[in-house]
Amino acid sequence: MGAPAQCLSAMPLPLARRQRLPELMDQPGLDPAEHQRALAGLRRINAISRCSASLFAPIQELAARLPERPLRVLDLACGGGDTAIDLALMGRRRGLELAVEGCDLNPEAVAIATANAHRRGLPLRFFAADALADPWAEGPGDANPEGYHVVLCSLFLHHLDGGDAERLLALMARRARRLVLVNDLIRSPLGFALAWAGTRLLSRSPVVHTDGPLSVRGAFQLAEVAAMAERAGLAGAELRRCWPERYLLRWSRD
Repeated sequence: MGAPAQCLSAMPLPLARRQRLPELMDQPGLDPAEHQRALAGLRRINAISRCSASLFAPIQELAARLPERPLRVLDLACGGGDTAIDLALMGRRRGLELAVEGCDLNPEAVAIATANAHRRGLPLRFFAADALADPWAEGPGDANPEGYHVVLCSLFLHHLDGGDAERLLALMARRARRLVLVNDLIRSPLGFALAWAGTRLLSRSPVVHTDGPLSVRGAFQLAEVAAMAERAGLAGAELRRCWPERYLLRWSRD
Protein backbone atom coordinates (compact mmCIF):
# COMPACT_ATOMS: atom_id res chain seq x y z
CA MET A 1 0.00 0.00 0.00
CA GLY A 2 2.95 2.31 0.59
CA ALA A 3 4.12 2.46 -3.04
CA PRO A 4 0.81 3.66 -4.51
CA ALA A 5 0.50 6.29 -1.77
CA GLN A 6 4.00 7.57 -2.50
CA CYS A 7 3.27 7.58 -6.22
CA LEU A 8 0.05 9.54 -5.80
CA SER A 9 1.60 12.04 -3.43
CA ALA A 10 4.44 12.68 -5.89
CA MET A 11 2.26 13.29 -8.93
CA PRO A 12 1.22 16.80 -9.95
CA LEU A 13 -2.34 17.60 -8.96
CA PRO A 14 -4.71 18.18 -10.61
CA LEU A 15 -2.63 17.34 -13.73
CA ALA A 16 -3.66 20.70 -15.13
CA ARG A 17 -0.85 20.79 -17.70
CA ARG A 18 -0.31 18.12 -20.29
CA GLN A 19 3.10 16.40 -20.15
CA ARG A 20 3.77 14.34 -23.28
CA LEU A 21 6.88 12.32 -22.49
CA PRO A 22 8.44 9.59 -24.70
CA GLU A 23 6.89 6.18 -24.07
CA LEU A 24 8.92 2.98 -24.25
CA MET A 25 6.49 1.37 -26.71
CA ASP A 26 7.17 4.16 -29.20
CA GLN A 27 10.95 3.81 -29.09
CA PRO A 28 12.78 2.29 -32.07
CA GLY A 29 14.72 -0.87 -31.33
CA LEU A 30 12.32 -2.21 -28.69
CA ASP A 31 12.99 -5.93 -28.29
CA PRO A 32 10.30 -7.87 -30.27
CA ALA A 33 9.71 -10.26 -27.36
CA GLU A 34 9.20 -7.36 -24.97
CA HIS A 35 6.93 -5.71 -27.55
CA GLN A 36 4.73 -8.80 -27.68
CA ARG A 37 4.73 -9.05 -23.88
CA ALA A 38 3.61 -5.43 -23.61
CA LEU A 39 0.85 -5.92 -26.19
CA ALA A 40 -0.40 -8.97 -24.25
CA GLY A 41 -0.59 -6.85 -21.11
CA LEU A 42 -2.48 -4.12 -22.94
CA ARG A 43 -4.87 -6.76 -24.24
CA ARG A 44 -5.82 -7.75 -20.69
CA ILE A 45 -6.17 -4.12 -19.62
CA ASN A 46 -8.40 -3.26 -22.58
CA ALA A 47 -10.56 -6.34 -21.94
CA ILE A 48 -11.22 -5.16 -18.37
CA SER A 49 -11.82 -1.61 -19.62
CA ARG A 50 -14.45 -2.76 -22.13
CA CYS A 51 -13.38 -0.02 -24.52
CA SER A 52 -14.31 -2.21 -27.51
CA ALA A 53 -17.89 -2.46 -26.26
CA SER A 54 -18.17 1.33 -26.07
CA LEU A 55 -16.96 1.55 -29.68
CA PHE A 56 -19.23 -1.23 -30.92
CA ALA A 57 -22.47 0.34 -29.63
CA PRO A 58 -22.49 3.29 -32.07
CA ILE A 59 -21.35 1.00 -34.90
CA GLN A 60 -24.34 -1.23 -34.21
CA GLU A 61 -26.63 1.79 -34.16
CA LEU A 62 -25.28 2.92 -37.52
CA ALA A 63 -25.78 -0.54 -39.01
CA ALA A 64 -29.42 -0.56 -37.90
CA ARG A 65 -30.21 2.45 -40.09
CA LEU A 66 -27.76 1.88 -42.94
CA PRO A 67 -28.67 -0.76 -45.55
CA GLU A 68 -25.20 -0.98 -47.09
CA ARG A 69 -23.33 -4.22 -46.39
CA PRO A 70 -20.76 -5.00 -45.36
CA LEU A 71 -20.15 -2.06 -43.07
CA ARG A 72 -16.48 -1.16 -43.53
CA VAL A 73 -14.62 -0.23 -40.35
CA LEU A 74 -11.02 0.98 -40.08
CA ASP A 75 -9.05 0.96 -36.82
CA LEU A 76 -6.18 3.48 -37.00
CA ALA A 77 -2.95 2.76 -35.10
CA CYS A 78 -4.33 -0.69 -34.36
CA GLY A 79 -1.33 -2.03 -32.44
CA GLY A 80 -1.80 -5.75 -31.82
CA GLY A 81 -5.26 -5.67 -33.39
CA ASP A 82 -7.22 -6.26 -30.18
CA THR A 83 -9.90 -3.65 -30.85
CA ALA A 84 -10.40 -4.70 -34.46
CA ILE A 85 -10.64 -8.36 -33.43
CA ASP A 86 -13.10 -7.55 -30.64
CA LEU A 87 -15.34 -5.58 -33.00
CA ALA A 88 -15.31 -8.35 -35.60
CA LEU A 89 -16.24 -10.96 -32.97
CA MET A 90 -19.03 -8.77 -31.57
CA GLY A 91 -20.38 -8.28 -35.06
CA ARG A 92 -20.27 -12.02 -35.73
CA ARG A 93 -22.14 -12.83 -32.51
CA ARG A 94 -24.88 -10.34 -33.42
CA GLY A 95 -25.14 -11.40 -37.05
CA LEU A 96 -23.81 -8.03 -38.21
CA GLU A 97 -21.80 -8.06 -41.44
CA LEU A 98 -18.69 -6.00 -40.69
CA ALA A 99 -15.52 -5.73 -42.76
CA VAL A 100 -13.03 -4.63 -40.11
CA GLU A 101 -9.50 -3.62 -41.06
CA GLY A 102 -6.62 -2.10 -39.15
CA CYS A 103 -3.49 -0.14 -39.94
CA ASP A 104 -0.40 0.76 -37.98
CA LEU A 105 2.82 2.60 -38.74
CA ASN A 106 4.85 -0.25 -37.20
CA PRO A 107 5.14 -3.30 -39.51
CA GLU A 108 5.85 -5.49 -36.49
CA ALA A 109 2.52 -4.48 -34.95
CA VAL A 110 0.81 -5.31 -38.25
CA ALA A 111 2.39 -8.78 -38.22
CA ILE A 112 1.32 -9.37 -34.60
CA ALA A 113 -2.23 -8.19 -35.33
CA THR A 114 -2.46 -10.47 -38.36
CA ALA A 115 -1.26 -13.45 -36.31
CA ASN A 116 -3.69 -12.65 -33.48
CA ALA A 117 -6.63 -12.49 -35.88
CA HIS A 118 -5.57 -15.74 -37.54
CA ARG A 119 -5.49 -17.50 -34.15
CA ARG A 120 -9.07 -16.36 -33.55
CA GLY A 121 -10.17 -17.64 -36.95
CA LEU A 122 -10.85 -14.16 -38.34
CA PRO A 123 -9.88 -13.19 -41.91
CA LEU A 124 -9.13 -9.58 -40.99
CA ARG A 125 -6.77 -7.47 -43.04
CA PHE A 126 -4.10 -5.33 -41.42
CA PHE A 127 -1.72 -3.10 -43.31
CA ALA A 128 1.09 -0.64 -42.67
CA ALA A 129 0.16 3.02 -43.04
CA ASP A 130 0.76 6.36 -41.36
CA ALA A 131 -2.54 7.66 -40.01
CA LEU A 132 -1.26 11.24 -40.38
CA ALA A 133 -0.12 10.87 -44.00
CA ASP A 134 -1.98 12.98 -46.53
CA PRO A 135 -2.46 11.81 -49.17
CA TRP A 136 -2.69 8.44 -47.52
CA ALA A 137 0.23 6.07 -48.06
CA GLU A 138 -1.89 3.04 -48.82
CA GLY A 139 -0.99 -0.45 -47.79
CA PRO A 140 -0.71 -3.40 -50.17
CA GLY A 141 -3.69 -4.75 -52.04
CA ASP A 142 -6.94 -2.92 -52.67
CA ALA A 143 -6.97 -0.61 -49.66
CA ASN A 144 -9.36 2.27 -50.25
CA PRO A 145 -8.87 4.91 -47.56
CA GLU A 146 -11.96 6.80 -48.67
CA GLY A 147 -14.28 3.78 -48.62
CA TYR A 148 -14.78 3.23 -44.88
CA HIS A 149 -18.12 3.84 -43.24
CA VAL A 150 -16.48 4.08 -39.80
CA VAL A 151 -12.99 5.32 -38.95
CA LEU A 152 -11.91 4.95 -35.34
CA CYS A 153 -8.89 5.01 -33.08
CA SER A 154 -8.41 3.79 -29.54
CA LEU A 155 -5.68 4.97 -27.16
CA PHE A 156 -3.80 6.75 -29.94
CA LEU A 157 -4.68 10.43 -29.68
CA HIS A 158 -2.68 10.92 -26.47
CA HIS A 159 0.50 9.87 -28.30
CA LEU A 160 0.31 12.99 -30.50
CA ASP A 161 1.08 16.63 -29.87
CA GLY A 162 -1.86 19.02 -30.03
CA GLY A 163 -1.36 19.99 -33.65
CA ASP A 164 -1.10 16.42 -34.89
CA ALA A 165 -4.04 15.32 -32.74
CA GLU A 166 -6.20 18.01 -34.30
CA ARG A 167 -4.92 17.07 -37.75
CA LEU A 168 -5.78 13.42 -37.13
CA LEU A 169 -9.35 14.29 -36.19
CA ALA A 170 -9.74 16.33 -39.38
CA LEU A 171 -8.34 13.47 -41.48
CA MET A 172 -10.62 10.95 -39.79
CA ALA A 173 -13.64 13.11 -40.57
CA ARG A 174 -12.57 13.34 -44.19
CA ARG A 175 -11.94 9.62 -44.55
CA ALA A 176 -15.09 8.37 -42.80
CA ARG A 177 -18.20 8.19 -44.93
CA ARG A 178 -20.48 8.09 -41.89
CA LEU A 179 -18.93 7.90 -38.43
CA VAL A 180 -15.79 8.89 -36.50
CA LEU A 181 -15.07 7.33 -33.10
CA VAL A 182 -12.23 8.08 -30.68
CA ASN A 183 -11.69 6.28 -27.38
CA ASP A 184 -8.88 7.51 -25.14
CA LEU A 185 -7.70 8.34 -21.64
CA ILE A 186 -8.73 11.34 -19.56
CA ARG A 187 -5.94 13.25 -17.84
CA SER A 188 -6.94 13.34 -14.18
CA PRO A 189 -5.71 12.21 -10.74
CA LEU A 190 -8.19 9.31 -10.82
CA GLY A 191 -6.98 8.30 -14.29
CA PHE A 192 -3.38 8.38 -13.10
CA ALA A 193 -4.16 6.23 -10.04
CA LEU A 194 -6.10 3.69 -12.12
CA ALA A 195 -3.28 3.50 -14.68
CA TRP A 196 -0.62 3.03 -12.01
CA ALA A 197 -2.51 0.29 -10.19
CA GLY A 198 -4.11 -1.38 -13.20
CA THR A 199 -0.92 -1.81 -15.19
CA ARG A 200 0.74 -3.53 -12.24
CA LEU A 201 -2.22 -5.77 -11.45
CA LEU A 202 -2.85 -6.86 -15.04
CA SER A 203 0.62 -7.01 -16.59
CA ARG A 204 4.16 -8.02 -15.69
CA SER A 205 5.61 -5.96 -18.52
CA PRO A 206 7.89 -3.12 -17.34
CA VAL A 207 7.03 -1.35 -20.59
CA VAL A 208 3.36 -1.31 -19.63
CA HIS A 209 4.18 -0.29 -16.04
CA THR A 210 6.12 2.71 -17.33
CA ASP A 211 3.93 3.71 -20.25
CA GLY A 212 0.56 3.49 -18.48
CA PRO A 213 1.05 6.45 -16.13
CA LEU A 214 2.99 8.33 -18.81
CA SER A 215 0.00 7.94 -21.11
CA VAL A 216 -2.28 9.63 -18.58
CA ARG A 217 0.15 12.53 -18.20
CA GLY A 218 0.09 12.93 -21.99
CA ALA A 219 -3.66 12.55 -22.35
CA PHE A 220 -6.14 15.37 -22.96
CA GLN A 221 -8.89 16.62 -20.70
CA LEU A 222 -12.45 16.65 -21.99
CA ALA A 223 -12.55 20.39 -22.63
CA GLU A 224 -9.33 20.13 -24.64
CA VAL A 225 -10.74 17.30 -26.77
CA ALA A 226 -13.95 19.23 -27.41
CA ALA A 227 -12.01 22.32 -28.51
CA MET A 228 -9.77 20.28 -30.83
CA ALA A 229 -12.77 18.56 -32.40
CA GLU A 230 -14.44 21.92 -33.06
CA ARG A 231 -11.30 23.33 -34.68
CA ALA A 232 -10.89 20.16 -36.74
CA GLY A 233 -14.34 20.59 -38.26
CA LEU A 234 -16.19 17.96 -36.24
CA ALA A 235 -19.04 20.30 -35.37
CA GLY A 236 -21.59 18.76 -33.05
CA ALA A 237 -19.32 15.94 -31.91
CA GLU A 238 -20.62 14.07 -28.85
CA LEU A 239 -18.21 13.53 -25.97
CA ARG A 240 -18.92 11.36 -22.94
CA ARG A 241 -17.02 9.68 -20.14
CA CYS A 242 -16.49 5.92 -20.14
CA TRP A 243 -15.10 3.45 -17.61
CA PRO A 244 -12.31 3.55 -16.49
CA GLU A 245 -11.71 7.32 -16.74
CA ARG A 246 -11.80 7.36 -20.54
CA TYR A 247 -13.88 9.24 -23.05
CA LEU A 248 -15.70 8.38 -26.26
CA LEU A 249 -15.86 11.01 -28.98
CA ARG A 250 -18.54 10.37 -31.60
CA TRP A 251 -19.10 12.40 -34.74
CA SER A 252 -21.51 11.56 -37.54
CA ARG A 253 -22.15 13.07 -40.95
CA ASP A 254 -25.91 12.74 -40.60
